[in-house]
Formats: sequence, structure tokens, C-alpha cells
Amino acid sequence: MALIVQKFGGSSVANAERVFNVADIVTKTYAEGNSVVVVVSAQGDTTDDLIEKAQEINPQASKREMDMLLTAGEQISASLLAMAIEKLGYPVVSLLGWQAGFHTSSAYGSARIKRVIPDRIKKELDKKNIVIVTGFQGINRYDDMTTLGRGGSDTSAVAIAAVMNADLCQIYTDVEGVFTADPRKVKNARKLSVISYDEMLELASLGAQVLNNRSVEMAKKYNIQLEVLSSLTRAKGTIVKEAKQMEKMMISGVAKDEKVARISIIGVPDKPGLAFKIFSKLAAKNVNVDIILQSIGRNGTKDISFTVDQQNLKDTIELLSAYVELIGASSVVYDENVAKVSVVGAGMETHPGVAADMFEALYEANINITMISTSEIKISVLISKEDADKAVAVIHDKFFSEAIHA
Repeated sequence: MALIVQKFGGSSVANAERVFNVADIVTKTYAEGNSVVVVVSAQGDTTDDLIEKAQEINPQASKREMDMLLTAGEQISASLLAMAIEKLGYPVVSLLGWQAGFHTSSAYGSARIKRVIPDRIKKELDKKNIVIVTGFQGINRYDDMTTLGRGGSDTSAVAIAAVMNADLCQIYTDVEGVFTADPRKVKNARKLSVISYDEMLELASLGAQVLNNRSVEMAKKYNIQLEVLSSLTRAKGTIVKEAKQMEKMMISGVAKDEKVARISIIGVPDKPGLAFKIFSKLAAKNVNVDIILQSIGRNGTKDISFTVDQQNLKDTIELLSAYVELIGASSVVYDENVAKVSVVGAGMETHPGVAADMFEALYEANINITMISTSEIKISVLISKEDADKAVAVIHDKFFSEAIHA
């Protein structure tokens, strides 16, 4: 008998029909003799609807009260799914995050899991119950409800799989696995049968919305094998596992992220230590910086450009605007009309020319590159947002056309 953790996203439980579909998947897994823990997200657009309701009441609502509100979405999903499973005649219990043992930091809206004490989950499994847990949430040291941020239900599922030593963690979504590009935008996108943790982590961090990047980090740390698959088609999905167990593909996927902004600090004095001062200020405010470009110094000054998540743009501009005069820079400017497009592949370490091929594809499509960032298994470029979809398509065609036409 295996212990299987199954996570279902918002689209999988969006309405009554889909809730019963999920109930069928769960009960069939249970009927095969497995112990089953299920983690659910809020139904469909429930989280967005709750945010909209909050905006109507108080656009400046505290993050604590927002967490109190948003945790209701997963509670609805968990209880409805439990009711559906009850109707099918199976033993089931639904638990809130804190009941399942999730203890988090106190960063409302983006809490980190500090520990999971799964005593209640174990007791319910011992009673032969199917256990349904609300994803995305926990409790802090003040006994306040907290949320883990967008995509937090993936992290909840992997955390349970890790602490319970689960045999498999399945992430059910509305796509059939991990594709070489977004299949809704790129016609020739192909499903991968397997992908490494590192490649998946890069794709998740770069805008591919199949898995939350924090969940992949945790899966890699605790060596939890993941399977990404569709609850709608039930087709075989993509396995995410350690790279040592698989052959390295040159390129595994192309991803885009349109939720970025470019910030430029103009006229920074060309002196040692100023970059450190700027980025340490941002780090202190938990602003994550991605691509960084520093111009060659001229006339005693230089420009420093970098990208941040759009949700951090306002705070970053406010912070830098007050600081830029102190360091002697002339101004801070920003651009939200940008997108980051990336290629990821563990095999590019041993295949020269990947960057050249990527840049050639963009040149042939008349797409201008404003910033470039590379790592061992990733190349990212910053381009105009209006060119993002076209860029993904031409880059994908450049790397995957031979395999497609073969």
C-alpha cells in the first residue's frame, strides 16, 4: 500500500461537475489500496473574487485581514470535495491548514512554512479516512491564519509529501503535463515525459505556470518525485525527478514572464560600493532582483538597470526615489511594457551555440533585445511585451522544428 499525495488546482474544482470528477480520481486511487492525502486550491477565480470584494470595502486593507479572507477559498473547496466523496460512499475528513499541522512565518500574504507536524493527518489515515487539506495556508506563532502566496497549494502538497515520506506527489492541473512551451499559445508545443528538478525550477521561476517554484525547490531538497498531469483528460503526465536519473535534453522548454518591470538608475557615480548599497537596500525590503545590467562608466557616471516583479515595482520606486539623491545619481526611470523570455535546458552546458540560435531567431523576427541574463541551464532576454508571444513561438520553432518535422 502506497501513500499518495494529490493536489488539485482551482480549475480542477471550479464547479460541481469538476468537483465530482476529482472525487472520482481520489476514490479510485483509494480503492486501489492506497492511503490518500488531497490538497486543494480555491475554486476557479474565487481568490480573485475575494480580492475584488476586499477592494470594494477597503483598498488599503491590512495583509493580516486579507489572509483571513483569502483562506476561505480553500476551505470551501475542501468541504465541497469532502461532501462529494461522502456521497460516493467513502470515508473522508477535511482539515484546515493549521489542523493539518502547518506552522508558518508571520509574513502575511507570503508566509514561509517553518514546520509541518502531521499528527492529525496520521491519525485520520490510521482510521482509513481520505484526508483533504486546504492548501496555501497555515498558522503563525500568534495563532493567526497566514497564506503562502500565489501557487502556495503546490508547496503545501510537497511539504506534506516530504514530512510523510509519500511514495508519490501528483499535481493535477488543467494541462496534461510540462510542455516545451505554453500549448495554448504555441501550436507545436510538445509534452515532456520527464524533466529534472533544476530545469523545472528554472521554468517555474521564469513564468511557466505549471508548478510553483517554491514547491519545486522543496521537492528537490527532499527528493520527492512529482508527477504533473491533467485532472480533465487523465492522460499520463510529466515526471519531475533528479537529473542523474535521466538523459539531458539540450533545451527542455521556452517560457515567458510578462509580470516584470525594468528599473534604471541613471547617472550613478562611478565609485566602488554603490551597487552594493543599492541592492542591499532592496534586499532589506525583500525585493527580489533578476536581470542586472551595468553600463560602462562615462564622464564619471554609469547607469544600472535591473528587473523586478511588477508587484514590487511601486515599493522599489518609492525606496529608490528617496535614496537616489543621497548616492548622487540623477534619476530613476522604469518601464512596465517589457517581458522576459527564456530558454531552459540542462544539456546546453555541453552544446555550444544555444545563445546564438536564440538570438538569431529573435533577429529574424525583428525583435529587439534590451537585456540578457545567462546561467548554466538558462538564457533569458528582456524584450518589448508586445513581442513576447511571437518571441516564444519563433524561439520554440528554432529549437524544436527539426524534431517536429522529423
